[in-house]
This record gives sequence, structure tokens and C-alpha cells, in this order.
Amino acid sequence: MSAPSPVPTEKAILQFLDICDSFYPQDAVEASVEQQRNWYDALCARFDRPLPPDMVFADGMVQRIPIRRYRPRKISTRTVLLYLHGGGFVVGSLESHHAICAEIADFAGAELVSVDYRLAPEYRWPAQTDDGFAVLKHLLSASNKVVLIGDSAGGNLAAGLALRARDEGLPGVVGQVLIYPALGGDLAAGSYVEMAAAPGLTTADVAYYREILQAPAGAEIAEPLNASSLAGLPPTYITVAHFDPLRDDGRQYAARLAAEGVEVSFREEPQMVHAWLRARHMSEGARDGFHAVCEAVRHFAAP
Repeated sequence: MSAPSPVPTEKAILQFLDICDSFYPQDAVEASVEQQRNWYDALCARFDRPLPPDMVFADGMVQRIPIRRYRPRKISTRTVLLYLHGGGFVVGSLESHHAICAEIADFAGAELVSVDYRLAPEYRWPAQTDDGFAVLKHLLSASNKVVLIGDSAGGNLAAGLALRARDEGLPGVVGQVLIYPALGGDLAAGSYVEMAAAPGLTTADVAYYREILQAPAGAEIAEPLNASSLAGLPPTYITVAHFDPLRDDGRQYAARLAAEGVEVSFREEPQMVHAWLRARHMSEGARDGFHAVCEAVRHFAAP
């Protein structure tokens, strides 16, 4: 007899999970990739929101990579925000995180660039990090300062880009904000065991996404938690959900960053589940967590 799945008690987040389950089945990874993307697009559309007043956005290209630029009504810094969306490297797009990106840009008073990086399985690793790095280098070449932001798989990519920029001696990355990031932790230990059957994301799902990405084991950019050194990385903000198998990736990364002399802030959302960003307008816990994310972004982006 298996143990019951760990679940939060906040009513609004339970309602959020019910809505998610009605759009995106808990066994979604067993379906075709096309079906997964259709379900995910419908789910994201369900939580879509009007953009902040006077927000302007436009699609464009950096080399061959589609991007979307957001410019809020009031720009208070020249620092640019670079956003990498979540979705297990398999689903997600410029549309899936549209309102999230706009709200972060508006709060920070900064231009934000969202990257439509190539997805697996059509494109295996390192296509995703290479796309993100090409856009990052483009922004840095214009003498911009950049704050890296990513959620889930996007948090993995953002952390990897910070490592790549450090290793190549590229100045200008002034902060990274990692939202329930996947960082390459041990699937047989810690929260991967404790939260193996957590709502919203299971350890089996994480294993599926790793398998479909096909990043080589031990590749530091793909598994930032296993990098030989984290010294010299930019100031970092990490937030995790308690009911999430990825929780300890963020915990351990924050601890390593602090031990290696990197300025780091860590926040664990005690009632949250994976992907709580979409619940920011219906859950008090998600609302508070999103506000903290936006505050961290604005702090790093300050002139």
C-alpha cells in the first residue's frame, strides 16, 4: 500500500490544482508530445490575464531565435530582464508565460526579453541553452546589464547561462532569479523521495523530462547543482515550493552559493506546489511569493 500523496492545505491552491488537473492530466507525460503541448497551451490560456496598463510588447528575432520584448509604461532602469520559461524543455512558449513576463517587467520598471528557445524532443540538449546564451550575448553586447530569470526548466537554463557567462568572462549579468528550478539533483534522495507523488509534478515526471532532453550526465551547464565551483556567480534569489520534488535542488544550490561566497537569498513557499506562478491571482501564498520574486528582480535591476 503506497503512502498518501503530500498535499497543501491552502484552499485556493487546492482549487488551483483542481483546475490544472481538468486541463492537464496528471499522467500527461504518457501522451504524445503534440497532445502535451495542446493541453499545456489550454491550461496557460485558462490562467491568462490582461496585461498591465500601457504595457507594450513586440515579437522579434535574435539571429534565428524568436523573442518577445516587453516595455512597461515607466522604465526606471537600463538593466534588461531575460526570461526563460518553464515546461520541462518540452512544452511552453512566448504565449505560455506572456502575462507573467509583462507583470514582472511592469513591477521592475524594466524592459524584459522572453526567449522562445527550441524544445525537445525535436531539439535535444544543448539547443536550449545555446539559444538562451545567444540572446544573452546579444543583450550584453549592447552594454546592457542583464538579470536572468527562469522558472522550472527555465530556472535550469538561467542558472546554466550564469555559469556560461562566468566561464567565458562575460561581464554584465547582475543577478539571477531562479523560481522552483530543476538543477540536476539526485532523483533517489531528499525531496525527490519525500515529494515523489506531489501534485503538479512528480519525480517520475522529472525523470521523463531529463530523458527526453538527453543532456549528458555530469554536464555542469545542464546540472548546475553539480558544478565544480559556483564562486563568482552573480547575486541570486531562489524560491522553491514545499510540495515539489524539485524543492531540495533550490535548497542545496542556495546553500552551496552561500558557502562559496555568492550573495544569495532563499525563500521556501510552505503551501505552494510546482508551477504556482500561474496561481498568483487566486492564491494568497502564490501572490506573496510572486511579489517577493518581483521585488528581487527590481532589486537586482536597480540602476
